[in-house]
Amino acid sequence: MSKAIGMVEYRTVSTGIKAADTMIKTAAVSIVEAQTVCPGKYIVIVTGELSAVKASVDASKAMCGESLVDSFVLGNPHESIFQAIYGGARVEDAKALGVLETFSAAAIIVAADVAAKTSEVELIELRIARGMSGKSYMMLTGEIAAVQAAIDHAKAEVGETGMFLDSTVIANPDKSLWDSIL
Repeated sequence: MSKAIGMVEYRTVSTGIKAADTMIKTAAVSIVEAQTVCPGKYIVIVTGELSAVKASVDASKAMCGESLVDSFVLGNPHESIFQAIYGGARVEDAKALGVLETFSAAAIIVAADVAAKTSEVELIELRIARGMSGKSYMMLTGEIAAVQAAIDHAKAEVGETGMFLDSTVIANPDKSLWDSIL
């Protein structure tokens, strides 16, 4: 697994595609995802060595900064982030449910990394701006205290950038809710 993950989020598709090209030509990174998300924004997620990811994100921002919505670089991201991005997380013992929403796609991945590293929680899903008018959300589970701590820390992290929208923690969600989520 790569040691870092980075992302840029642009207002337009054409700028996003130009940014993706810049990123892969700048440093030895691999594209995890490069695609259009609601409402017509474009995201590029790359992985690689920390210095390469940072260089590629910085080059993208320098070339296309006027259309940038948000970005990040994370060294040593929590391993569960990738499964949660693709909705492949398998939750065996669902307990409390935590949900956090952000205004940007990039902010939700940062929030998920903080949450997963804060407490003993399992990421269920990261919904990255698909069908959400550009907003994003994450869902996680664990013991109530762990979920609350994870949500609180993630909220504080993305709140500093003004990208926090809303959150909730539900102690024992009804089984029918779990069946629809899992």
